[in-house]
Formats: sequence, C-alpha cells, structure tokens
Amino acid sequence: MAGRTTTKSSAIPAWRKRIKDRIAKARALIGRLTSFRSGNDRPRIVRTVRMAFAGTNISLSQPDITQKLTERIDDLKQAARGKRIRRFTERSRRFNQNRLFQSDQKRLYKSLERPKVCAAGQGPDQADIIAFWRGLWSEPVNHSEGPWMEVVTSQGASVTPMDPITITPEDVAEAVCRAPNWKSPGLDGLHHYWLKGFIVCQAVLARQFQEALDQKSLPSLFTTGITHLVPKDQDTTDPSKYRPIRCLPTIYPF
Repeated sequence: MAGRTTTKSSAIPAWRKRIKDRIAKARALIGRLTSFRSGNDRPRIVRTVRMAFAGTNISLSQPDITQKLTERIDDLKQAARGKRIRRFTERSRRFNQNRLFQSDQKRLYKSLERPKVCAAGQGPDQADIIAFWRGLWSEPVNHSEGPWMEVVTSQGASVTPMDPITITPEDVAEAVCRAPNWKSPGLDGLHHYWLKGFIVCQAVLARQFQEALDQKSLPSLFTTGITHLVPKDQDTTDPSKYRPIRCLPTIYPF
C-alpha cells in the first residue's frame, strides 16, 4: 500500500538483548572493581565502586574492603556467565517448537532432522546397492504355520461375506479432499492438489479402484514407489550406511 513503510523485525529477541546488556554492564563493573582492588583510585573508579556498594553498610575505608571487593566481584561473575541466556534460549526453543507443532508439523519435523552429513561425495556402486537390499528383502523365508492358523481359518469360514461395494467418483472426491496437497508422490509424480482440481481424473480412479476390488489384485501402478537413500554418516560408499525413504504413489492410501 502506498505511503506505508515496513520495518524488518530484528532477529534477536528483546529479552536476549536485555540480558546481554545486563551482562555487559556487569562485566564493565567487574573491570572497575578489579582495577580499584589493584590500587587504581582515580575519581571515576572510586565513584563506580561507591555505587556498587550503595545501599549496604560497606565503607571503602574499612579494613576488610579487599575481601568485600572480592566477594562482590565473584557475585558479578556469576551473574555474567550467560547461564540465564542459555536457559531462556532453551525455553524459547521449546515454546516455538510447541507452537509450530500445532500449526505446521511438517516444518517442525524438518527442523528436527539432522543436518546433511555430506554435500557431495562418491556414492556406492549401483550393483552393490541392489545386492545389499536384495539380500534383505528378496531371500525366501519359511514361516512356521502353527495350528492356530487352522483355527482362524475355520472361524473365518462362518463369517458372512460383505455386500458388493461400488466405488463412485464421489467417493474418490471425498477421499481426495481430506488429503494434503503436496505430500511427496511416488514414481507418477502426481500430487493430491491436481487430483482435487482435475475432476475428470476422479472417475478414472474410481474405475481403477473398482477393477482392483473385483479382481482382488492391485495393479503395480498403485504399489510401485520410489526409494530415496539418505546417508547416515560420512561413509557414503557403504550401501549399509544409508537410510531408505520410500515414497509410494499418493493414491496408495485411498
């Protein structure tokens, strides 16, 4: 708007500035008290020392003034160590995280992630990656079929089957409207935002869901995702030092 000026807010909170000012004043006073204890009796130094003991029964001419100066300096050093800043910073961080959790959980979780361990480096060989994960997921496993399986099968035989279900475009539209707009997609690269806007796609999805339900099998386009490998540490050549992040197609949860 014309005639309106905006000022950029400072990145340092006001409470932090106030505490820093108090610490700076305490450190300056420590320096003058130490100087007076060392024998500097200039009028400005003496005036500062008198102000430091104002409101007390301590006189600069009393015999134990050196001990009193040492005690006062120690008290000021304790106040100037910055512990209060660290405590307030931690409290402010927790407060901001709680508020961010209420408004934008995605941003909160992203801020809690560890920083990237490497900007660029030699990655593992593709064949080594395939061999490593194939050894984990492609080896046949013999499951022990206990007698309880027969019991469950016999109990399920008496359950009344569900009535046939017809999936309509309206059902798809209702499911899509509750989905987040920009959730990470799979291989199709399709975000929920476009499914909400292109209504013609909802009829196609309803037909595909119905076919999958009638044929009792899901097509691969519903279950094939993309896997991102995130390095755990600086060793980027070892396939076992990667964390897999799997992104399925956005229509998979439907």
